[in-house]
Amino acid sequence: MKVNKIPIEQVILRRLKKETHSYLSGQTLSNAFGLSRTAIWKHIHAIKDMGYDIEASPARGYRLNIENLPFNKIEISSNLKTSFIGRDIAFYKEIDSTNDTAKEFAAKGAEEGAVTVADCQKKGKGRLSRRWESPAGVNIYTSIILRPNISPMFAPQLTLVSAVAVAETVAKFLNTGSGYKPEPTVKWPNDILINSKKTAGILTEMNSEMDRINFVVIGIGVNVNMTKKMFPEELRQIATSLKEETGRDISRIDFIQTLYLNMERWYKEYIKNGFEPVRKAWTDYFNMRGKMVKVQQLNSVIEGIAIGIDNYGALLLKGKDGKVARILSGDVTV
Repeated sequence: MKVNKIPIEQVILRRLKKETHSYLSGQTLSNAFGLSRTAIWKHIHAIKDMGYDIEASPARGYRLNIENLPFNKIEISSNLKTSFIGRDIAFYKEIDSTNDTAKEFAAKGAEEGAVTVADCQKKGKGRLSRRWESPAGVNIYTSIILRPNISPMFAPQLTLVSAVAVAETVAKFLNTGSGYKPEPTVKWPNDILINSKKTAGILTEMNSEMDRINFVVIGIGVNVNMTKKMFPEELRQIATSLKEETGRDISRIDFIQTLYLNMERWYKEYIKNGFEPVRKAWTDYFNMRGKMVKVQQLNSVIEGIAIGIDNYGALLLKGKDGKVARILSGDVTV
């Protein structure tokens, strides 16, 4: 992944965005960028092909409709407030998996903070090789490359760092306008719920050696504007989206920019001050504490009262015998 020079289309877009109150003539653009009017016309058509709504008038020129901006690399990069996460973006209209592509980039040396984003995934995946429904035009599918200087044994903590960042982002966009504001909760280890229904998931994959991490890829999927009818029948009672909960469309550009900013802030906090601030924040979103839960593992089921998580990110369950078990993996239900 390389950061290239700004394409001329992006420069023209910036000018159009500044002049949305009036038309810009082809001659004005031609003079501003030192291009022929024919070249400007070709670039305008290229911009339209990116999904932008540009009104063209032979007499007056061009005007950009900013009410319906597309979800793409240019818009994600525009006004992004981060210092490193999302500064290198590989954007795809359709891809098999953002995680798989991010791992390929990371293996080839992509810098920390580089991201992959897709409008649609053909083979989106969650934990335990489960399929993540990834229709086009409605949700967030992104993967972030990190290169933390920590022991591989602490890598599971990064899933919880990400969960706090995602939960904070979801919370910001949950104002329903009716005075009712549901709070997101986290389900150990990697799900974010609204009203007990799954809204977002996190898939953490690591490449490491015995004593060092080469890279970690954090895959994040968020149901933003997906409607109930778009969910497979078997998921309609257990999954939801921000649109379903708030009754309105959410800007995916605003959401992903906020997500990257929150992710960067919590990652910096983790690197600087360790896991304890993250553990406290995560616990505030954890609503299973004190409840009897069941953990389905590969070949066994463990039951107990959820106490919280330890300093490694493991789930702590207190059994009927009073002993506390550390759970490293499994599916948790109340």
